[in-house]
Amino acid sequence: MKTDPIILGIETSCDDTSLCILRGGTQVEVLSFLTFGQEDSLERWGGVVPEIAARNHLEKIIPLLETVLENANIKSKDIDLIGITTVPGLLGPLLTGVNIAKTISLMHEVPIVPINHLYAHLEAIHIDHSVSYPYLGLLISGGHSLFLEVNSTTEFKVLGSTIDDAAGEAFDKGGRLLGLPYPSGRYIDEISKTIETEQIEKELFPIGLRGSKDCRLSFSGLKTALKNYLTDHPEIIDEVSNFNFSSKGSDYSLLSKRTRIVIASYQHAIAAALSLKLKFALQKVSTDYQVVLGGGVACNSYIRKFLAEKYPKVDFKFVTPKYCTDNGAMIANLAYRQRDQAIQFPDCLKIDARGRFISKTLPRDAKK
Repeated sequence: MKTDPIILGIETSCDDTSLCILRGGTQVEVLSFLTFGQEDSLERWGGVVPEIAARNHLEKIIPLLETVLENANIKSKDIDLIGITTVPGLLGPLLTGVNIAKTISLMHEVPIVPINHLYAHLEAIHIDHSVSYPYLGLLISGGHSLFLEVNSTTEFKVLGSTIDDAAGEAFDKGGRLLGLPYPSGRYIDEISKTIETEQIEKELFPIGLRGSKDCRLSFSGLKTALKNYLTDHPEIIDEVSNFNFSSKGSDYSLLSKRTRIVIASYQHAIAAALSLKLKFALQKVSTDYQVVLGGGVACNSYIRKFLAEKYPKVDFKFVTPKYCTDNGAMIANLAYRQRDQAIQFPDCLKIDARGRFISKTLPRDAKK
């Protein structure tokens, strides 16, 4: 492979169809990067519907491929390496991306690197930041929340994970209970900005596994607590459901102060749980480790600020927001970093996808 290879990254693990053309080198260069999100079509369902997501991937992936190639001013024959998400995710969407990767490989005999997109979320930090190994990673996304010790671009040790809902699920399911549009995390974040920190009721909602001295996470109890609170205060649901969120530049301060405090307090409980469990994760590794935050929930402004204030001596590195959600750039980046593990043609045509991620390093009751 030449010194500065051209890598195609394909990410179709859930509801986002995302492709990236990246040039390798001492510092990688993103040549073209496009994502088709399904938020508008999935909002009516309040979340991802696997069959609908798979159909949308099939419809959009070829036009996206043509566009990223055109924007990068290359042809498919110029691709030296393909990175493709193979685990974890929804099987139908995953297979859509895998089949596109195999097609290009068959046409031009291009090797493929199968990618675990959970690891790619953290390693995306290297696209535009300087981070050395080993580091402590906190991955917080819609489907996964876990702490990992990352010793190299191929060595990931899970230190603790959620035993039920992920942080992103807590945002989305909580938002659904409140009557917020999908995806709810961004609305919760923005609404909470209208509340002063001292107004947050920090004991209003529980922190899962608060008494366990480990870095396992749990958010299902938090969701239940919100549900019970809203049962006693249905006026909050009525107010949120009737608010005009479709208007650009909506003034969230028009919501009642009580409603905004409840929403901000719910978000605080998620941040506080991550903060508490980070303490135990740090105890498992060297004190001078940098801490990398990646995944869609790592975009949350309150979580970023809260952790930085709680741990002023920790060197936090936050993945750039555009590389936090599921995206082809992080897949192309990790494929380049793991290029020595590329599966050559024609053996790469045997690559398959797997929906679930199970790590042998996880305690039995923490597997997800």
